[in-house]
Amino acid sequence: MSQDKNLLHLILDHASRPDPYPLYAELRRTPVWHEAGGPYVISGFRDIRLLLHDPRISSDARNLTTDTGDPLIEAGGDGANGGADGERSGVLPPGFLRLDPPEHDRLRRMTNRPFGPPHSPHKVHDMHAELTAVVDGLIDRIGSEEDPENIDLVGAFAYPFPVTVICRLLGVPREDEPRFHVWAEAVAASLDPDPDAPDPTERLRASHDARLALGGYLADLIEERRRNPGEDMISRLAAGDGRDGPMSTMELLTTSALLLVAGHETTVNLIANGMLTLLRHPAALARLRQDPGFAAPLVEELLRYEPPVQLLPQRTPLSPVDVRGTTVPQGASIWLVLAAGNRDPEQFTDPERFDPDRRDLQHLGLGSGIHSCFGAPLARLEAQIALSRLAARLEEPRLLADPPPYRRNAVLRGPRALPVACTGVRP
Repeated sequence: MSQDKNLLHLILDHASRPDPYPLYAELRRTPVWHEAGGPYVISGFRDIRLLLHDPRISSDARNLTTDTGDPLIEAGGDGANGGADGERSGVLPPGFLRLDPPEHDRLRRMTNRPFGPPHSPHKVHDMHAELTAVVDGLIDRIGSEEDPENIDLVGAFAYPFPVTVICRLLGVPREDEPRFHVWAEAVAASLDPDPDAPDPTERLRASHDARLALGGYLADLIEERRRNPGEDMISRLAAGDGRDGPMSTMELLTTSALLLVAGHETTVNLIANGMLTLLRHPAALARLRQDPGFAAPLVEELLRYEPPVQLLPQRTPLSPVDVRGTTVPQGASIWLVLAAGNRDPEQFTDPERFDPDRRDLQHLGLGSGIHSCFGAPLARLEAQIALSRLAARLEEPRLLADPPPYRRNAVLRGPRALPVACTGVRP
């Protein structure tokens, strides 16, 4: 190990992004990793799962009292004072993922009405044909417009697919993607507690400006949907026809922003990581080509093996918590390294092996507890369709760069580009 960098610093280092898993294995040797002034880092599967279900563990940055220099807290500081201050400052306060019960439960329940059971039980299932059509359209474009000897599967496929889907679902005009893409990138970058990021002050300023611009854009869109409602989620959330009544304007803004950004950022990584893994495991790719039903267990193993969200650096205890004999004090910063827990040998047999035939697979790839991934059913379906259609239609695909170039973000880990070549595209 480098003498001037501790283990956590090495994990966050962009040079480690292609393969952080040996570092995670080293991290697991110390169940609660902590250095003075830094966060308490938890890496074991059972410990992470217990903490995700522990009501004493808060997701609200206002409960963090230990000064750890966590850029995530500072980036969220614009709205950490709640809705009223958020409205006065003009910046979006945190969405329900960064809130605790009962406010978290109320907002998540209201958001779920137009998206899933019990009020919209078939919403995701009924999108299957539409999603398949979007996927095949993008693959058709690859076949007609891309050089088969040099295709970037992130730019040509893994990014535009979930963006198109979330735009249709929310009622956001797809042609506005170049505008909100810049804002979403800045917001996602603010989640990354990278100590080596160039000019962190500028990154915080960019996040602030992005939240301000995104809030203004969504405010105009919400007003238009109130005048001319449709069947999209923003229209239905604005109508507020449930027992909880309507959301406030600021709650509707923050929820729409959360769904727009989180609704595509993580799925891009899931698809890109998935295709990279399949190209590294040609037997699994060939099996998927012959059996599209193999996509369901395959995606579950991908969520364990290469999760799109690697760590959660935004938890804090509301009272002292004991973890494996270590007392984590109230208000301290806790980081939960989901990707390390997903390869914990105490939980999984031969955890470093990619094995879609694992039985009774439990993983942390979509979180757990009250903050588990809101869009999990949709993300699973998107990944299953995307990977099965790519496997069926790309002829003899092969990697052009391994490892590919990675995004800087240590939280949302995935390839920035995925250069591949193929001999053609099947109709």
